[in-house]
Amino acid sequence: MLRRLDHVHLRTAQLQRMIDFYTDILGLTVGARPDFNFPGAWLYCDGFPIVHLIGVSDPPAPYRPDQQLEHFAISADDMTGFLAILQRKGIPYHRVDVPGMPITQINLHDPDGNHLHIDFSRESTSV
Repeated sequence: MLRRLDHVHLRTAQLQRMIDFYTDILGLTVGARPDFNFPGAWLYCDGFPIVHLIGVSDPPAPYRPDQQLEHFAISADDMTGFLAILQRKGIPYHRVDVPGMPITQINLHDPDGNHLHIDFSRESTSV
């Protein structure tokens, strides 16, 4: 039945800043998007549009304790290269080596404050 998570949809009043973050920091690429009558961008990873950004005039409400989506995660490789990008751009992050699993999470926030973590296999990196 289910195959995989298809995409994350984020509303933003900072459309270009969010596009820049997801392309410059995470390496996604802007790609084809239906001709909707509202601003936005679809950001692709390996041919799949995994992040859909929708431009809005008012900023989304800040985090609330009852908010259900706490974060989303993306698996990746080349943790050394990714950390170099974060350090060069001055983006704060928090590293978590997941106990009992060969996974290292790099937790960070996008320009709108959305929490995401990038997951790396410790088997493929020695950092």
